[in-house]
Amino acid sequence: MGTDAGGYLQIGQVAERTELSLKSIRHWDEVGLVQPSARSAGGFRLYTEADVDRMLVIRRMKPLGFTLVEMKQLLDAVDVLDDSSAEPAARTAAQAALLAFRDKAADSAERLRKQLAYAEEFTDLLTTRSSESLA
Repeated sequence: MGTDAGGYLQIGQVAERTELSLKSIRHWDEVGLVQPSARSAGGFRLYTEADVDRMLVIRRMKPLGFTLVEMKQLLDAVDVLDDSSAEPAARTAAQAALLAFRDKAADSAERLRKQLAYAEEFTDLLTTRSSESLA
């Protein structure tokens, strides 16, 4: 996937790469989750690889039931941890937040595994019942 001369991706390229809708990307910009790193002369959103990485984090959080506020808190915590000049207290708080989000993600993933197991059981039941009716 190519970028323009400045190393930026346009919103359509980002949507294709992340499998997100243009609507989601624009909404996340409006609420301050992931804002474009630049704008073209014509005002079009331009994104960096770091912006794409942030969107991928959000995409992973969505099916686990995280709210937009929680997504923002997680991204802020990651930013603090990535900032070598961050105060030790801020880094400690960010690490604690990350661990809490990890625990919530693990709980949500377990809930989804159970739902998937139920869906597979149901599909198997329907397959068996439909095979019996054809016999």
